[in-house]
Amino acid sequence: MKVLVTGGAGFIGSHVADALLAAGHEVSVLDDLSSGHRANVPAHAKFVQADIRDGAAVANVFETFQPEVVTHQAAQTSVSVSAREPVRDAEINILGTLHILNQCVKHKVKRIVFASTGGAIYGEVPDGERATEQTPPNPLSPYACSKFAIEKYLNAYAREHGLPFTVLRYANVYGPRQDPHGEAGVVAIFTQRLLAGQPIQVNARKHEGDPGCVRDYVYVADVVRANLLAIEGKLEKSPINVCTGVPTSTLELAEQMERAAGVKAVLRYGARREGDVERSVLNPGNPSPLGAAVPMAEGIARTVAWFKERQAH
Repeated sequence: MKVLVTGGAGFIGSHVADALLAAGHEVSVLDDLSSGHRANVPAHAKFVQADIRDGAAVANVFETFQPEVVTHQAAQTSVSVSAREPVRDAEINILGTLHILNQCVKHKVKRIVFASTGGAIYGEVPDGERATEQTPPNPLSPYACSKFAIEKYLNAYAREHGLPFTVLRYANVYGPRQDPHGEAGVVAIFTQRLLAGQPIQVNARKHEGDPGCVRDYVYVADVVRANLLAIEGKLEKSPINVCTGVPTSTLELAEQMERAAGVKAVLRYGARREGDVERSVLNPGNPSPLGAAVPMAEGIARTVAWFKERQAH
């Protein structure tokens, strides 16, 4: 199939593009390189540098490549940036995505796979609970609102235009190629600081000195597998949580990373960050339609090994 990967120079999108090519699909990557890197784009993929906010540029990509399926990974992904710049967040995540949807309809795309957020869309998940796909969304940030808005737009486009779609609600994704220089990606930030001998900070869940916020960390290979299953039409339900269902505090994460890196971390404790969800843990289903997830110890080990190798070069 001909598959368009938006955001395909980014962390998740580039892994999806790699896997699609390995599976024998023809791939085109659309990315503005605002946060992605040209070096991440696979050699055998077509590449167009363009901003999804530019409707004419998006139209040109569809006209030229004629994709059969679209996996839409391009987004403004930082919760804190969305709080500071909600208009910019909406311009990219809502208006930019509408340009994509309109072209999907015009070119009779067979399916669009949308990267939504399980980590933000459910809001606070109480201790002892895991959010299922039936848990009512409670978006608490402009970022989460923009993702939930597109889920609703997809329902509308399916009803009005017959556009088939799959929504994947990602938990906190980590792995090789994650950028440690942004405001997202705590695993990448911790790995880089740990290997450089720099202190890592545990921001409070409630009070300074506590183990920090609780998250559901999912390895990027699991996210890639979910995308391939969705692209090939093998997932019957939507939305789908892409997660492990395992709660991990920031302190527990730091300890796992110490073991993987063989380095003792210098820990610092900070105050609670404004806008942080205290606890986000998802339910993958029993059994998960995506199969078994990569265990965290293995995923962290692979991630640390990748950063070490990159550091050596």
